[in-house]
Amino acid sequence: MDAGCPRLPDTVLFEIFLYLDHADVLSVGLVCQQWRAVARDEFLWKELFYRYYRVSRDVPRHPGAVSWYDEFQRLYDTIPCVEVQALKEHNDQVLHLSFSHSGCLFASCSKDCTVKIWSNELDISLQHSSNMRPYNWSYTQFSQFNSDDSLLLVSGVFVGPHNSSSGEIAVISMENFTLLSRVRNKPYDVFGCWLNETNLISGNLHRIGRITSCSVLWLNNAFQGIESENVNVVKRLFKIQNLNASTIRTVMVADCSRYDSPDLLLDYEEQLAASSTCPVFDLGSDSEEEEAKPKLPPEPAVQELPDAGGVPAEHGLQQLFDDIMEGRMRPAMTETELETKVAELFVRNRTKPPEPNLLPTDSNSKTKYLIFTTGCLTYSPHQIGIKRILPHQMTTAGPVLGEERRSDEFFDSLDHVIDIHGHIIGMGLSPDHRYLYVNSRAWPRDCVISDPMQPPPIAEEIDLHVFDLKTMKEVKRALRAHRAYTPNEECFFIFLDVSRDFVASGAEDRHGYIWDRHYNICLAKLQHDNVVNSVAFSPVEQELLLTASDDTTIKVWRSPRAVRIRQARRPRPRKLLFSWLMNQKS
Repeated sequence: MDAGCPRLPDTVLFEIFLYLDHADVLSVGLVCQQWRAVARDEFLWKELFYRYYRVSRDVPRHPGAVSWYDEFQRLYDTIPCVEVQALKEHNDQVLHLSFSHSGCLFASCSKDCTVKIWSNELDISLQHSSNMRPYNWSYTQFSQFNSDDSLLLVSGVFVGPHNSSSGEIAVISMENFTLLSRVRNKPYDVFGCWLNETNLISGNLHRIGRITSCSVLWLNNAFQGIESENVNVVKRLFKIQNLNASTIRTVMVADCSRYDSPDLLLDYEEQLAASSTCPVFDLGSDSEEEEAKPKLPPEPAVQELPDAGGVPAEHGLQQLFDDIMEGRMRPAMTETELETKVAELFVRNRTKPPEPNLLPTDSNSKTKYLIFTTGCLTYSPHQIGIKRILPHQMTTAGPVLGEERRSDEFFDSLDHVIDIHGHIIGMGLSPDHRYLYVNSRAWPRDCVISDPMQPPPIAEEIDLHVFDLKTMKEVKRALRAHRAYTPNEECFFIFLDVSRDFVASGAEDRHGYIWDRHYNICLAKLQHDNVVNSVAFSPVEQELLLTASDDTTIKVWRSPRAVRIRQARRPRPRKLLFSWLMNQKS
């Protein structure tokens, strides 16, 4: 027995440690022989883990864990919750952060209209800054490195009226930081993303009526100025009709070929999730009863009105006009309702059917999913649209307007839609692209939207949903801890990020948050002086996290373990002085 360590019953010792901090629990284990003996008792550590972290006992141990003691130590020692550096080179709100795939660089975007590129060495340092004001940008809002880290996509907002929605995407070479090309992007919160090493996706918006529009998604070659004289540098990917003032925003690409080798499977609640999933439905479904049935591939036929007794869409449109002209419409429709009804009838007969068999069956498939926010009831994004991108669509070769279309295929339909029932304010993919994490602010239960320009009020609590893109179903319960306060019309995107074991998000409550993906528990709150807009894990070192805030700073967070290791590597001044003295004597 160590001196000064009284002999206590193991059960009493266990209860005492329940009230200690993580550091106390682990440090006591280093000096107290009695506790070292207890540390070998897996039952006691299991009890300590479940009670200390308040994890449901239905949740098994992490599949990669060796013991419960190791798990307790992992959740204390490897969370990036120690602030080690504050970067203050931006002079306005910092909106977004993105790492290169190698983890050697990261980029930051800001309301000061610069994109800054940082070197991730022992101490992070600024490597380059590009000012986008000469290109009539108001600010930079998003960035993404291509797959080989040779190019950086930067998305920004044009200077214009308060209600202007125009933006632009710029491509910057990482070899010499030169600007290679610029692409129009509307609305600006499409953001843009890479499809592959040299091709990126942008958006455009065409108004059809007051609350009806058409979103066109374009594939663009990054080297437009160089190659435009010889080959096509743009090609239309998809053309999708928007109803009730909704638009397509926040595009991202998921690689289906990586689904069968996930970093972490979230399937321990699979049976429970199957009975309580968020509504997931195909656009071809005609009723709530159909949505609950097992999904079958839609037949490639002209869609018919579900409430018109099988009457084709074009006949339904004529019937609607006849009813209006002869006064048979009761009650009378408002202008907004009439526009929406006409648009729905028109699109039914002018839309290409969804792709059959959306779910990938071949593990070597080169298919990718285009994922974006959208809606059907109001302008606030409340649905996630998914559209499959086939291999032949991944190049700008071929006709600029894409494949030749029949007259009844004027628009593209979505292959899958996930209804969130709330305002979506953030999305992020797991590193293996198997899971989609979604920040949303819920609408009141059973709310009814009668005016698309007046969406329901949104909750202050942010729900973090998790969807399995292989099954298209929600898994686990929604995570909660972070909050937001702005109303619908002022709501803005809060970027989240996912690593192998953790998920992190910003919030309007002046904190960043970290959760464990397996146990579904909040592990850390990271403080700032204002709204936290973005977070980013290093893709090669999940014990390094960056947070960006309206307080104009970027904070660098490392785990306690990483801090100890880095401190041990740093040379101590006393040893350096001793070496210098010895050299002087010799």
